[in-house]
Amino acid sequence: MIEHLHRTIRNLYPNAIGISGDSESDIVAKDSDGNEVTLDWTSINAKRTELQADYDAKQYQRDRQQEYPSIGEQLDMQYWDAVNGTTTWKDAIAQVKADNPKPE
Repeated sequence: MIEHLHRTIRNLYPNAIGISGDSESDIVAKDSDGNEVTLDWTSINAKRTELQADYDAKQYQRDRQQEYPSIGEQLDMQYWDAVNGTTTWKDAIAQVKADNPKPE
């Protein structure tokens, strides 16, 4: 959780090269000169919500990644499809996509 908060701060404040603290109440961000960066928590929380929504919207991609056959297996499927005139590879990929549809 704290990593996500630090990532959000870095996203909004690219000059914040050092971020310390374990909770919102003690987070301190500093620039390359060691000066404290003033943080706007309204913007940070809005950005955090935006980034979480983007992450959630791409869950189908992470699910597909887990189910796709390995690259080696896919290449083997493609080779044998070319030799045998079959569609094993296309069918396997289509099944993963069907099982994990992209949200509209």
